[in-house]
Amino acid sequence: MTVEYQPIPLADYEELPAAEMQRRADTFLAVMRRRHTIRDFSDRPVPRALIERCIAVAGTAPSGANHQPWHFAVVGDPERKARIRRAAEAEEREFYAGKAGEEWLAALRPLGTDPNKPFLETAPWLIGIFGARSSRSADGVMRKNYFVPESVSIATGFLIAALHQAGLATLTHTPSPMGFLNEICGRPKTEKPYILLVTGYPAPDATIPRHATEKKPLSEICSFLM
Repeated sequence: MTVEYQPIPLADYEELPAAEMQRRADTFLAVMRRRHTIRDFSDRPVPRALIERCIAVAGTAPSGANHQPWHFAVVGDPERKARIRRAAEAEEREFYAGKAGEEWLAALRPLGTDPNKPFLETAPWLIGIFGARSSRSADGVMRKNYFVPESVSIATGFLIAALHQAGLATLTHTPSPMGFLNEICGRPKTEKPYILLVTGYPAPDATIPRHATEKKPLSEICSFLM
C-alpha cells in the first residue's frame, strides 16, 4: 500500500522573539547540565503515569520514513527485574573478565564500573528500548523500517531529556549481548534490544564519578562553516 503525499498546514508552530528564543535555549542548557548518569538509585516508587508521559515525548521523535521503529518495554515487576539483573550480570562478568580488552577496561576505570548491577533491582523502572526491522505504521500497515538505529537513538535522547526534565535520574545500560531482554520483556526476535534505560530517584547518598563531569568545550564539538 502506497501512501500519497498529502501536505497540511504547519498550524502549531509558534514563532518567538529572538530574545525569548535565546532565553529558552540558555534555560534548557542549564537544565541539561544538571543531568547526570547515576548508578545509585532509590527504591522510591515513581508513578506509571509519569513514565508513560515521558515515553509519549520519545514517541514524537523523527524517524526514517516516519515508521517509528521503536518499542519501549517498561519493567516494574520485581521478579522480571531480578531476572534481568541475573542475565545482565552474567554478560558483564565475561566482559570484565577480559572479553572487553584492556583498552576498553582502562577507559572505564575512571567511571568506577564493575560487573555488579544492583540498580537493576533497586530502581523502580527499567525500560527496554527495542528497534524493529519491520513494524506496523501508524495506519496499521506492516512495512519495512529504515534508519532503525538512528531513529531509536534519537527517540532515546528525547526520552532521557524528558525523564530528566520531569525530575528523574537515568542510566543507559548496554550489556552485550542482551538478547535475553526479548524473552524477559516478551518481545519478538525480530526486534533488537538497543538500550536498557534505568530510571528513578537518586539514592540519598548517590555519587557520580568526577570523570563524568568533564565535558568537551563547544569549540571541540562544533564547527561553523560560513
